[in-house]
Amino acid sequence: MENNLNILVFLASFVIIALASKEIGQFFTRFRLPLITGFLMAGIFTGPFGLNLITVEAVANLRMIDEISLAIIAFAAGSELHLKELQSRFKSIAWVTVGLVVWPFLLGASTILVLADLIPITQNLPLTGRLAVAMLAGAILVARSPSSAIAIINELRAKGPFTQTALGVTVISDVVVIVLFAVTSSVTDAFLTNVGLDLEFVVLLVAELILSLGLGYGLGKILQFVLARQMNSAVKAWIILLAGYTVFVLSALVRELSHTHILPIEVFLEPLLICLIGSFVVTNFSDYRDEFSKILHDISPPIYVIFFTLTGASLALDILVTVWPIALALFLARLLGIFIGAFSGGALAGDPMKYNRISWMTYITQAGVGLGLAKEVAMEFPEWGTAFATPIIAVIVLNQIVGPPFFKWAINRVGEAHPRGTTPDFDGSRDALIFGLEDQALAVARRLSDHGWNVRVASRSANKFGVPDISDVTIIPIPDLSEATLRSLDAGQAEAIITLLSDEENYQICELAYEHFGTDRLVTRLHERANFDRFHALGALIVDPDTAIIGLLEQFVRSPMATSLVMGMAEGQDVVDLEMQNADLDGRAIRDLSLPVDVLVLGVSRDGHTIRSHGYTRLHVGDRVTAVGSEESLEQLGLRFEEQV
Repeated sequence: MENNLNILVFLASFVIIALASKEIGQFFTRFRLPLITGFLMAGIFTGPFGLNLITVEAVANLRMIDEISLAIIAFAAGSELHLKELQSRFKSIAWVTVGLVVWPFLLGASTILVLADLIPITQNLPLTGRLAVAMLAGAILVARSPSSAIAIINELRAKGPFTQTALGVTVISDVVVIVLFAVTSSVTDAFLTNVGLDLEFVVLLVAELILSLGLGYGLGKILQFVLARQMNSAVKAWIILLAGYTVFVLSALVRELSHTHILPIEVFLEPLLICLIGSFVVTNFSDYRDEFSKILHDISPPIYVIFFTLTGASLALDILVTVWPIALALFLARLLGIFIGAFSGGALAGDPMKYNRISWMTYITQAGVGLGLAKEVAMEFPEWGTAFATPIIAVIVLNQIVGPPFFKWAINRVGEAHPRGTTPDFDGSRDALIFGLEDQALAVARRLSDHGWNVRVASRSANKFGVPDISDVTIIPIPDLSEATLRSLDAGQAEAIITLLSDEENYQICELAYEHFGTDRLVTRLHERANFDRFHALGALIVDPDTAIIGLLEQFVRSPMATSLVMGMAEGQDVVDLEMQNADLDGRAIRDLSLPVDVLVLGVSRDGHTIRSHGYTRLHVGDRVTAVGSEESLEQLGLRFEEQV
């Protein structure tokens, strides 16, 4: 009873620690370090070698959390393995993957064997034991970090053959490493228990892999059944967590029963492999890939905070102090193996040499799977697993710190990065550029002009058939939709660009404006719902004609007054966005601005984030303030917000 009470008290305390760990992780990102580095450091600070808020006994009692976390990590790795997305670069992906499995494994294992006399856990082991530990280390060093790669690719909006190969190899490597780890774990167990590597052992190993694959397929079908049910996503998430934990419980149960009651040898089912196969089945052979990925995306952040914090707390710093040269040697050996493997694999696949010389930079990162495997060694081999995991985790942290900057540099070097351009400073006038010459374009131009915007309409048809005789709208003929044309239109000075062409033409304009000018507001009219995600990734404001009228009618029913204001239908009233440029008002609270009595501030946008404003909200230069009031009062407020000369 007392033990259960202690666990409950620690769980309550750990929730507070985890919340602090999340904030520490965010703090580390300010220095361009990965989130997980902050989580690990939080665990170290609060662990047995720090403040001792997380004790050694507490870490041991929370093995269930480790197992749930490992299951989610395996699910996430499998969900990234989408075969259709890898087909176009399969040859390059296959050869580079082979190189990146063989060379880091061989060099990592060789480093352990060469330095075995200097490593505490291998000093007193026979050759077979040293070989077993070396193989485990070599297998873990093969792991990569799909999550880090995807984050960097999304950040840079990278696309092209180099990027596609890098992502494909990273994802495939994590599948291979789990299979490799399953094999090396069984071999290690055999070496350490003096079981010979005879035909019987090989048959058992193959049987274990086949059984793990079969159970993984069954798990995938169970997950499909759950995802197909009409139930709340939160309920599905809990069932997925329970399914992952059950795999670990089942694996441990089979191992214990086979050894003590049924067979003279242990049957080792690799739970990470089972979970990965289950996720792979859902991702590639069901209609629930998107929903499954969304659930994993939603539940992964808190899981990672807890897992990596506990991992940091479990680090044996006293051991790390003595073996840090070993960690550094393994880091350098892995780096050399990655260079040789990536270069030779790319050369065999016939990739351009400009890719082969720098592709190794994209394969350094390590995170979830590598840490998960190191933690599993600590759980499966408690006598020496923690001492083994400590230098391995140190290597992974080094890789995760060094890897992302190298990855970014390589993507930029080959010219496949498409990040957002720099938004120009406000020049004192609000400019809008509309693409498309039709009644809606002209109507929008007139409405914006009535509200003080400088509006121009760009049209290729005007270039071909002449400018129509319209006196109240500026129409500019253009030859095409190229970057040069946008620059000739001074698109970089436009606060808003509105596209009313086909989806492909609209996307071409929005992408150019995003990459080269960092345009603040991209507004597009959508034709095909399937293109929504492409525009959304650019931060475009999307008007879908099929649903816009329905939403508008609904708003008129639920909020007729607010809708009338927004639509500009309330006589004498308007809603506007004003940019605060007056340095004299910087840092002033809204309640101290002496606003006109008929003006109400609805919200404040700062650095792309919406702030729920109130009277004590302080405004800063560059803030975009949404206000409602009379047209005359809003005009006065706009003048106050203008930059003072």
